[in-house]
Amino acid sequence: MSPENGAQPHEIDQAVLDGQAPYHRRALAFYDLVVFRGSAPWFWRCHPSNFEQLYRTSIGAKHLEIGVGTGYLLSRTRFPVSNPKVTLADLNPATLDFTAQRLRFVETTKVVANALEPLPVPDESHDSAALSFLLHCIPGSLRDKGVAIKHAAAAVKPGGTVFGSTVLSSGVPVTRAGRWLMGNLNAKGVFHNDQDSLGDLRAQLEQNFDDFELVTRGSVGLFRARKPK
Repeated sequence: MSPENGAQPHEIDQAVLDGQAPYHRRALAFYDLVVFRGSAPWFWRCHPSNFEQLYRTSIGAKHLEIGVGTGYLLSRTRFPVSNPKVTLADLNPATLDFTAQRLRFVETTKVVANALEPLPVPDESHDSAALSFLLHCIPGSLRDKGVAIKHAAAAVKPGGTVFGSTVLSSGVPVTRAGRWLMGNLNAKGVFHNDQDSLGDLRAQLEQNFDDFELVTRGSVGLFRARKPK
């Protein structure tokens, strides 16, 4: 496992730093239960099997995970090779350490990185890149923070795959309970998706890829895009 590197906190917008602050080690211990067994199926109406299938059908031998969470999906997927290499990119050292420990039997590299800035990895160096449940946590509208998709694409080799998921607030069905939780999380600064629409997500994918798939499950947009060879 390589040393951490990347952007320094003083270079990053404070709202972005505030958004990742709640993900400290104690909270991460409950993250999987709260998100994948709680809010995703019950509030966003998206069963965890949808995320797991996306990973199984999209992940490459050398993978870049942008916004790592706890590594839950990475730990449950099947890589196409027996010796995958995974780069973990996140602003939060706690999530990087937690996920690296969870993936301790996989070769991992940790980088401190801001998805809104060019990533501190070589261009076209990975077979796949994922932005899972990340965009709805980043301040701003998808018209602005969609640049994270562009940065992910830059890190992927020709023919590689960029995939991910995000909770949307318009253009998708949102239950009354989902709308309540979404409002609560936006008020706390954990979510920043009150302007996030399905149309804007599609537009960001169209700007960066000619070949992509975008489907919805409940309030969640799931996407997979192929970089031209």
